[in-house]
Amino acid sequence: MSTLAAAPPRDAVTGDPARLRRAFGSFATGVTVVTVGGTSPRGMTANSFTSVSLDPALVLLCVGNDAVMNRVLAGTDTFAVSVLGAGQEDVARHFADRSRPVGAAQFDAMDWLPGPASGAPLIAGAAAHFECARWRAYDGGDHTVHLGRVLALDAVPDREPLVFHHGRFRRLAGPAEGERA
Repeated sequence: MSTLAAAPPRDAVTGDPARLRRAFGSFATGVTVVTVGGTSPRGMTANSFTSVSLDPALVLLCVGNDAVMNRVLAGTDTFAVSVLGAGQEDVARHFADRSRPVGAAQFDAMDWLPGPASGAPLIAGAAAHFECARWRAYDGGDHTVHLGRVLALDAVPDREPLVFHHGRFRRLAGPAEGERA
């Protein structure tokens, strides 16, 4: 068992939110677009998405309390998550842009199809889609933690994901040393 040469700093994290954000950015994530259908469909880029459970099939996403999507999710029964593929940086930027059009017009610039289980837009070319029923929501400080029960899914196994790390979009470099391709 190895030990650290020096103890890590024990600085208070609440005094420097920028430092905390940089440290959080050390964790590479996938990039998703969360969508809700209906008469005024809505989308939002999110990288705080993960699987939670196989039985029941559950996923988790975190949305800022001040985000419009947070209120939209609280008022809907279903939503969808499109896991973006490599090369879909433009889609991620579009749904992260607070000045984009609202309602259905925000989807005019890209190909999508309505999810058969949720009616929410599914982004074309994504590595995977999850259609979910809103299951639970929890307080997560300045975010709300939303859990969704997966109703339907599809995935393209050989589609490389879009990755976000230290504030930049990236692609996978390939298998780690000793791993098979």
